[in-house]
Amino acid sequence: MVEINPKLHPPVCKILDYKKFLYEQKKRKKQFKSKQIKVNTKEIRFGPQIGDHDGKVKIKSAEKFLMRGDKVKVFVFFKGRSIVYKNQGKIKLLKFAEQIGEYGKVEQMPVMEGKRMYMILAPKKI
Repeated sequence: MVEINPKLHPPVCKILDYKKFLYEQKKRKKQFKSKQIKVNTKEIRFGPQIGDHDGKVKIKSAEKFLMRGDKVKVFVFFKGRSIVYKNQGKIKLLKFAEQIGEYGKVEQMPVMEGKRMYMILAPKKI
């Protein structure tokens, strides 16, 4: 006798082979697990005074990640006195999002966290 649902009143029970019941339960869990989609998050970081060519390289790597289906977390890190250029960092992030608009969309707008500003991009549905 196997208890199927103990929360009901009276509890639901069935008479069956316990090993077979465990096997079917394990099989169902495995089937649900295989249908789940795992999303990885990749990180790209640069400074507020990044050059044009370096920025293009970062954009290409972000495009590659988004085409693969990963989310991208883009950081602008501020070292020492470069924290003065917060607005320049935000502009860089927004330009980055604009240039990568074909492959991804902004999931979270730029946010300041300690000495770095970040933004999260998600891949566009095809």
